[in-house]
Amino acid sequence: MEETKAAVFVAPANENIFIRLVSTSSEVLQLQDEDSLVFHPEYTHQLFGENECIFGYKQPRVDLWYGASTLTTYFHFGYNEKGSEADLEGAQIDFVEDIIGDKLAPGYLNNKEEFLARLERETSFRPFGELVHVYTSNEDDRECPYEVYKGDILTPGLRDYHARLQTFILWFIDAASFIDVDDENWQFYFLFERKTVDGQPMYCIVGYATVYKYYAFPDKTRPRISQFLILPTFQRRGHGAQLLQIIYNQYVGDQRVLDITVEDPSDEFTGLRDYVDAGNCSRLSSFQPSAMKSGFSQEMALQAQKQLKINKQQARKVYEILRLRATDRSNPVEYKDYRLAVKRRLNKPFQKEQSDLKKLERVLNPDELAATIASTGLEERHQKLNTLYEITEQSYLRTVEKLASM
Repeated sequence: MEETKAAVFVAPANENIFIRLVSTSSEVLQLQDEDSLVFHPEYTHQLFGENECIFGYKQPRVDLWYGASTLTTYFHFGYNEKGSEADLEGAQIDFVEDIIGDKLAPGYLNNKEEFLARLERETSFRPFGELVHVYTSNEDDRECPYEVYKGDILTPGLRDYHARLQTFILWFIDAASFIDVDDENWQFYFLFERKTVDGQPMYCIVGYATVYKYYAFPDKTRPRISQFLILPTFQRRGHGAQLLQIIYNQYVGDQRVLDITVEDPSDEFTGLRDYVDAGNCSRLSSFQPSAMKSGFSQEMALQAQKQLKINKQQARKVYEILRLRATDRSNPVEYKDYRLAVKRRLNKPFQKEQSDLKKLERVLNPDELAATIASTGLEERHQKLNTLYEITEQSYLRTVEKLASM
């Protein structure tokens, strides 16, 4: 936006939305904006447009508070000054209450005192569904217990709870969308921290995932992970890998499951999935370092699919990651062999282009053919291939580095 009179009424949405998970009313009174319990959205374009700005106010502020267990929601919007029609030069003001309120689950609160009163119920909350896994994490020199619960749309109370929880994905997953839960094929996984508050057990939400069980011909199912989120205050502590592995464990022993897939994964989830899959495959006989140099084999594909429910495409990617880990990059010959092996796979789309070009030779006149060849020159293809390889290797190296800390 040009520097105009209206520009002073533009504010970055990400910086002016304050999200908090709170357990008790005393926490609310102690919270400061720099508190570790406060976090800001990573994305707001789905609500406030491509520029991710709130328009029409000076110093706007959105407060979204959630009960850490029940997800009872408090929403408040305030500002120092609202722009007049003259100030905004005829532009449309953002009706923030409507924009955000329409995305929140029904029943959210605008009254702070009512929200504080509701917090008294947090310790009475119990997770929905079946307890499927318990683990502990060492944090600040203490063992913190975590529990994962599994349910479906028939689980009492789960539907409304998920409706409150999934509002987080709009802020933290690019191009996220809500799911239609009116289908018994949906399965839900909720991760909670179990702690003690005033002598009472409390279950605080950490993250969640949804999985849809698709049909796979002729008599199999193909679970597809759809939504997957660890809340910001719990990220980078290993909870994402724990939750993903727990989901895997629900299906790997089921002979009716063909493989496990992921719907439109983000870059962050792709990295997480690669790390978990590579760690699991590294324990399979066919993925041992001694077998790496012989190339990706049918045995690798079958073993990954049968024992871990990993499809062939993902198994090939994991092979490349583990082969890179086993490759001595200071050895020119060994490193070159690795690069060529990966580039042969990456080059397949370019080979298809060449095949398509030969087909075009039969239907294009000489001038049209010359223009097409010029736009897909050999040097340009080599440059694209080298760039693609560098990006691929860097992502693999990040996974290899994480594997070293297992």
